[in-house]
This record gives sequence, structure tokens and C-alpha cells, in this order.
Amino acid sequence: MIVPAYWAEARLQQRKHRGQITVRRFGWSDLSPADAQAHADARVREAFDRIVAGEHLPRQERKVGYGGAHGLPIREEIVERHDDAVITRNSYGALCLNTPDVWFADVDFDEVSKEGLSRGAVAAVFVAAIALGLWQRSVGVGIGALFAGFIVAIVVLGWLRKRQHAANGGPEARARLRIDAFVAARPEWLLRLYRTPAGFRLLALHRRFGPREPEVQESFRALGADPLYATMCAVQNCFRARVSPKPWRVGVKRKIVPPVAAWSPEHAQLPQRQVWLSEYARAALGYASCRYVATFGSGVADPKADGLRQLHDALCRADEDLPIA
Repeated sequence: MIVPAYWAEARLQQRKHRGQITVRRFGWSDLSPADAQAHADARVREAFDRIVAGEHLPRQERKVGYGGAHGLPIREEIVERHDDAVITRNSYGALCLNTPDVWFADVDFDEVSKEGLSRGAVAAVFVAAIALGLWQRSVGVGIGALFAGFIVAIVVLGWLRKRQHAANGGPEARARLRIDAFVAARPEWLLRLYRTPAGFRLLALHRRFGPREPEVQESFRALGADPLYATMCAVQNCFRARVSPKPWRVGVKRKIVPPVAAWSPEHAQLPQRQVWLSEYARAALGYASCRYVATFGSGVADPKADGLRQLHDALCRADEDLPIA
């Protein structure tokens, strides 16, 4: 897991065939800005030489916070360090706990599908409208039937999807069934279950995990965890959990300054940022970010994992009777 304290960017240009090649690369370091710049210079030179030699590589890297599938390290404000765990502030201002070896998995509730009408439904509406227009020998009737058919189809489809979404006890019951099956298949694990605003969170305590272990990816698939999160864990070589409320859920509508996680250290003292942080801290006082539900399994807690559990629970206020956000 890499969460650098310093970032820099380097650029190389070369004219070629009436145009020019411009390559940009980031560098990072925990030592100093100068060391980050040296790293950026080395990375841009390597990328530039490969591109000039004909290799198809991106000319520049996206400036993002939690890089996920992009492969860059986590570029967020480092708020605290606890041994090898790091608390960062994400793109919208919430705190996130990043750990290299303590397994977290969020299981979100499934949502009502927002897909439009299928090709078959669209074709059926067209055929019915054309048939009605021909029967009535009226273009106007056909066009009216077409619009009415689409409205009816959309209304009926929405109703059917809501009925399907509520079936089998609804999304919470379906998520809990997956979790119960997962727990039953792993009685030797030690798992803590938490309720989040949009689902559940699981924390494994019986041993530490490497984020790139096949068992980790298999466990994510069995739980139906977010595929993007699974990719992030493998690429960033860490696990991650949000440990403070989402700002809009506690009434903070304004965005943090700057409104990106890909920050620079000089942003820390921006007056607008300090005002936002104070407002957010006051608003978050009455909320937790998750709530403890239950513990499962016969495993014995690993001391390091249990220490991180205590930090997680304190930051999330998981044992307090508060609304979760």
C-alpha cells in the first residue's frame, strides 16, 4: 500500500512530423517534494522514450484521488497515521481508513434497475402502433399510438421492476442472505458485521490478508461486493473503509475546497477549506458512519486486526445509538 505525502509532475516534449509529442507523468515520495520531482522526472523519461519508440502508452495520467484501476497510488490528504494504516480525506471530504492487510468488504443493497426499454419492447410498441395506424388508415392515429404505447410500456416496466426489487424480502434481506451463506461456509473465520447507510460492512479479524490473495478476490465475488472496490484493492494493494459520514447526508451541501482528492500539501491551510472542515465536523457530530450488528465465527482475533477494529469502531462511532450517514 502506498499513500505518498508528496506529489510532483514532469513533462517532456519533442517536435515530430509537423507536430509535437507531449508526455506527462506524476511522481511521489514520502521524503520530500524534491524526491517526488525526481521520481516524476524518471517516470516521464521512461514513458517518453517508450512512446517515441512506437509503444502505445497514454500521454498523460489522470489526476485522481483513489486511483483504482488507473494504478496510481492513493492521492489524498493524509490526516493521521496509525502504524501502517493511514487515514485520508477523500474527494468529497469524508475520512477513509486505508490498511494493507486487514480485510474489509462492503456489501451494498441492489438498486432498482434504471435500464430503458429492451429492444424487444421497443419493437413491439412500433409494430402495434403501425398496425393500429394501418387499420385506422391514419398516420395521426399511428403516431398517437406510438407515444401512448411508449408511456404505457415505461409505466408498466417501472412497476414490474419495483415489484421485483421488493421480492424475497427486499434488497436488505437479499444482501443478508448472501452474507449468511458466506458466514456459514467459513465457520473458522471471525467476522464482524456492520450496517451502513446503503448496505452492510464485514470486517475479518481471524487473520491478516494480502489484498492480492486469490482468497480475497473469491470472497468479494461470493459476497457480491462492488467490483470496482475489488479492483481497487488489488491494484492499490490495500483495503479501505469510509469512517466518517458523507457530507450531504448530514446537511453539508457545499463541496470541500478544493473539490478533488488529488490535492497538494499547500491546500491544507486554505481558509475556505478550514471553514468547510469546521462546518462538516459540527454537522457530523450527531451521526455515525456504520453500526455494529453481530459477530460470527469461531476464529481467534489477530491482535493487529483487532487493534484496527478498535480504531475503526471509534472513528465510525459504530457502538453508539446514532443515525448512520
